[in-house]
Amino acid sequence: MQEHDKIYIDGAWVSSAGTGTIDVYDSTNGEVFGRIPNGNAADVDAAATAARAAFADWSAKSSEERAKYCTRIAEGLGARMDEIATVVTREAGMPKWLSLLVQAGLPINSFNTAAALAESYEYETTVGNSLVVKEPVGVVGCITPWNYPLHQIAAKVAYAIAAGCTVVLKPSEIAPLDAFILAEVINDAGLPAGVFNLVTGTGAEVGQAIATHPRIDMVSFTGSTRAGKAVAAAASGNLKRVALELGGKSANILLDDLDDAAFETAVRDGVGKAYLNSGQTCTALTRMLVPAGRLADAERLAADEVETKFQPQDPFADFAMLGPLSSQAQVDRVTGYIQKGIDEGAKLVTGGPERPEGLEAGYFVKPTVFSEVRNDMTIAQEEIFGPVLSILPYDTEDDAVRIANDSPYGLSGGVWSADVDRAKGVARRIRTGQIEVNGGAFNPNAPFGGYKQSGYGREYGTQGFEEFLETKSMQF
Repeated sequence: MQEHDKIYIDGAWVSSAGTGTIDVYDSTNGEVFGRIPNGNAADVDAAATAARAAFADWSAKSSEERAKYCTRIAEGLGARMDEIATVVTREAGMPKWLSLLVQAGLPINSFNTAAALAESYEYETTVGNSLVVKEPVGVVGCITPWNYPLHQIAAKVAYAIAAGCTVVLKPSEIAPLDAFILAEVINDAGLPAGVFNLVTGTGAEVGQAIATHPRIDMVSFTGSTRAGKAVAAAASGNLKRVALELGGKSANILLDDLDDAAFETAVRDGVGKAYLNSGQTCTALTRMLVPAGRLADAERLAADEVETKFQPQDPFADFAMLGPLSSQAQVDRVTGYIQKGIDEGAKLVTGGPERPEGLEAGYFVKPTVFSEVRNDMTIAQEEIFGPVLSILPYDTEDDAVRIANDSPYGLSGGVWSADVDRAKGVARRIRTGQIEVNGGAFNPNAPFGGYKQSGYGREYGTQGFEEFLETKSMQF
């Protein structure tokens, strides 16, 4: 049982002004394994006040000094990798071996990369008789999700503090325990008081207070499109800057020039890209587009991949590929979508809404594949956030591009072709913030973000660093 009875404000662990607590549930068995303070607007006010007071000194420090703190934090996280991975696996369900690489490893990379950028970035350029200066935006409110909790926290906090900003963090109440580990590491690293502040609680209370607080200059939010719209609307009251990384319904196009071996590779890879973190991934490639004449082959290969490799099991088991979902609410949501797919006439290839056999405890669902899916079906248009893959047939390359772009989202995607130049040409036609060609690996140092209702702004790399900078022109 991991009980936290304090929040972190102005360099100290303090009692919350809120009187309630929030239970944190273990995804593997449904039992309470943690408890956190249910903070409120008064806590946000105290945190914002501390962050505002700390901003002047922190923003005036040299970029080299800020970088040293980020490196120190990365080292502290590195010393607790196994603990972080274990906590996040229990919170969100990702297999432990993968949590070590992703949920613990990528946050370390973010702090190290932010440190390097802080030192190498050109903060001043000359344009004619003007000196164009980049300065930190101020106090940043970070509101983060439960599916990649510490990873998304680090994507915001590391780059913000490296850029000279101070931070008020609200982690997801579903997966908040890893944020306390980060706060402990930050405290041990000696980061000046007020630069980082942690307030736990609900989005309706703490998130709303962050979005509307007059001493918070920017909100960086990752979560659902519905919640992102609410954050943007709340933040518009005082015109603070907003960065949003929201949902996705990404298309994975398998072009008609793939031979049998390459087609099999692409289908099997596509299943894995749809099911990463039990499908609780905003970039999941959940729409697989295949030539109509190869639909039966895609069904056969996808079913075999699911049934031999992606059966749900204890995420702490060796070589586990598919763990539980994060909560009972997610189970209800995902199984509801599976039933909707059946009701709307999609062909159920494998899986279904029933509970997996032999897994009576924990938040498990059957990995599911649908075929003969039309793009106007609910399962092809709405983000499910579970292990559900839709296979859609297409007739021509133009038809595939049309289907891929027929979505309110534009976060990620994929294209497979025997001709890499052809694949790149199709990738350029897809309106999405990132896209992989022939299975290209995710790059945590490249800019990340979406088009359309997948949000605006970018995280990671130089563009992610610049999100936390303002531009000033000085004329001479």
